[in-house]
Amino acid sequence: MARFFITTAIDYANGDPHLGHAFEKVGADCIARYRRLRGDEVWFLIGMDEHGQKVAQTAADRGVSPQALTDEVAATFQRTWAQLDISNDQFIRTTAAPHKAGVADLIERIFARNPDDFYEKAYTGQYCVGCEAFKNEAEIVDGHCALHPTRTLQWVEERNWFFRLSRYQKFLEQLFTQRPDFLQPDIRRNEILGLLRQGLDDVSASRSRVTWGIPFPRPISSGEAQTTYVWFDALPNYWTATLCPDSRAAWPAQLHVIGKDITRFHCVIWPAMLEAAGLPLPERVWAHGFIYYGGDRFSKSAGVQLDLQEAIARHGGDALRYFLLREVGFANDGNFTWERFDERYTSDLADGLGNLASRTLAMVEKYRGGTVPAGPDTPLDNTGRGSLRDYAAAMDHLDLRGGADATWALVTAANQYIVQVAPWALAKQGHDEALDAALAALTRCLLRLSVLSGPFLPRKSAELRQHLGQDALVPASWASAETPEASGLQVRKPVGLFPKPEPPNP
Repeated sequence: MARFFITTAIDYANGDPHLGHAFEKVGADCIARYRRLRGDEVWFLIGMDEHGQKVAQTAADRGVSPQALTDEVAATFQRTWAQLDISNDQFIRTTAAPHKAGVADLIERIFARNPDDFYEKAYTGQYCVGCEAFKNEAEIVDGHCALHPTRTLQWVEERNWFFRLSRYQKFLEQLFTQRPDFLQPDIRRNEILGLLRQGLDDVSASRSRVTWGIPFPRPISSGEAQTTYVWFDALPNYWTATLCPDSRAAWPAQLHVIGKDITRFHCVIWPAMLEAAGLPLPERVWAHGFIYYGGDRFSKSAGVQLDLQEAIARHGGDALRYFLLREVGFANDGNFTWERFDERYTSDLADGLGNLASRTLAMVEKYRGGTVPAGPDTPLDNTGRGSLRDYAAAMDHLDLRGGADATWALVTAANQYIVQVAPWALAKQGHDEALDAALAALTRCLLRLSVLSGPFLPRKSAELRQHLGQDALVPASWASAETPEASGLQVRKPVGLFPKPEPPNP
C-alpha cells in the first residue's frame, strides 16, 4: 500500500467560499478518491489561511475580532465542503496552536542551519492587500495589481527580516532540470523556468505594524517584535499538519494541488524554504487553471459573482462536481454558464448514466424478477475493460477530464448496446439464453460504472451501488471494476437517480 499525502491551497478567510474554491477542492477530492480506489493510504489536507492585513480589515469593517471572524468563516467553508462530499482527512487552520508552533520551529531550523539566510533590510514598495504581497513592476497594470485591478496599491516603507531567496537560484534551476515532473502541467513549469531566468529577489519574511499574525520568533535589531509574513505563515501548513495531534500525515507530500496564480509561492519560495530548513521537498505540484463565469474571472470586487449555494442546489452537489471536472477539466482555464451546466446534466447524467441504470435494472426486474442471471463475456465487457484502462491511464496523469471521458464513453457504449441487442425483442421471441447474456453484461457494465464514476459522483455512485445489490457499508474497490461479479445479485430499478428538472411554466 503506497502512501499518498495530498493537499490543496488553504483558503483565505475574508469571505464566503466561491466556485473557484470549490473547483480546487472537487478536483483534489477526485484525485484522493481515485487513489483510495487503487489501494493507496491517502491523507487529504485542506484548511484556512486566517492571518494577515486583509482579514484584520474585514473583521474591523464588521465590528468583530479577527478570531471571531475566522471562526465563522472556517465553519462556513467546512459546511460547504460537506455539501460537496469533500473527503478531507484533516482541516488545518493557521490560527491553531500546533501550526503556530510549527512555523516558529521552521524559522528557527533555518536560523540554525543557515544563519545568513535571514537578514534585516529597509524596504519600500507597492503592496497589494488582496494578494498580501509586494508587487514588482511586471505585476502592476495601470497602477493596479494585475490580479486585483479594483484595489488601490499601498506604498509601504518598513524595516523587516528578509529571506535570502536569491541564494537558492541554482538549487531551483537544478530542481526543475532533475525533476521535470515537479510542477505540472508543462505550461506552468515553463512559466517558472521563465521566472528563474530573470533572476530571484530576496523576499520579506516579517511585517511591521501588522498585529494579526504569528509573531516572528526573533525581533529586529531595534528590538521591535514583528509578525511573520505570509510565506512563512501560510505555506508551512502542509508541513505543520504533520505535527498536529491525531494527524496521520507524513512529510513529504506526494501532491500539492494549487491554482496557477500561486505557482511562484509553491514552486520557488516554498522549495527554497524547505531546503534552507533541511526538509524534503514535496514530490509534485499540480497547478490548475481558472474557472470563468461567462468569460469573466470571478471577482467579488469587480462584481463578477455566482452564488455557490445556488449552483449546488440546482442539480445537487454531485452534478456540480461532474460539470466542473468534465466540462472545465483540471489543467487549463474553463468556463461556467448555467446553460452548459443544464445541458451537461441532462445529456450526460439524466439521459446518459441515469437512463442506462433505469433501463437496465427495470429489465432485470421485469424479465428475471430482480435477480441478475449468469451470462458469458460479450463485446460490451471488452469495451468495459478498454474503458477501465483508458480511465486509469488518464487518472494516473491527473487528467480528470480524460477519466470522465473514459467513463462516459462506456455509458454511451452501453446505451448503444441496448439498442443493438434489443432485450425486449429477445424476451418476446423467447431467446432466454441471449437475454440472460445481455442482462448480465449490462449489469456488469453498471458495476464498473458505479466504481469509475465514484471519484466524480460520490453520492450518486454509492446510491447506484445499493440498487445493484452492493453493501452500502463496503466501499467500492478497483477489483470490482476489473472483474465485476453480477450473477445472482438482487437489484432494483433506481427512482430519480438524476431527475430531469421541471419545464418552466409557459
